[in-house]
Amino acid sequence: MSKQLEHEQALVRAFIIPKRQERYLELLAKPKRRYDATCEFAHFKHLDMRFAVPIPPSQQSPSGISRILRSKGAGDVCHVVSEYSGIDGKEMSLEEALEEIVGRSMGTFLSCIEGRLAYFEDEDQRWILERTEKR
Repeated sequence: MSKQLEHEQALVRAFIIPKRQERYLELLAKPKRRYDATCEFAHFKHLDMRFAVPIPPSQQSPSGISRILRSKGAGDVCHVVSEYSGIDGKEMSLEEALEEIVGRSMGTFLSCIEGRLAYFEDEDQRWILERTEKR
């Protein structure tokens, strides 16, 4: 199994509601079906809200979000899963990825710590996604 697939599986299992996980795992793993999953991110309704932390309005900029993620342990690089095909499936610097997506209304996950810390933005909201318990 590729590192990308492992990372995306951990993201799905950590932050998508259980009854929708298998569908997303299947779609993301198949290159010809991947867009069927990522196109839903613009108005995503399947986040597991138990692990979604709102971002204060004063922190909803790339630098503010980066500070929050880094305070929770994020490193320099994140894995991107996005409806924007230009960055989907890539490893990017956290700052570059945030500059690329914040405020652009593209449904995107930035996975910072595999299965534990991520950022999600769609057309409606921005969330820090965090699981602190061991699974």
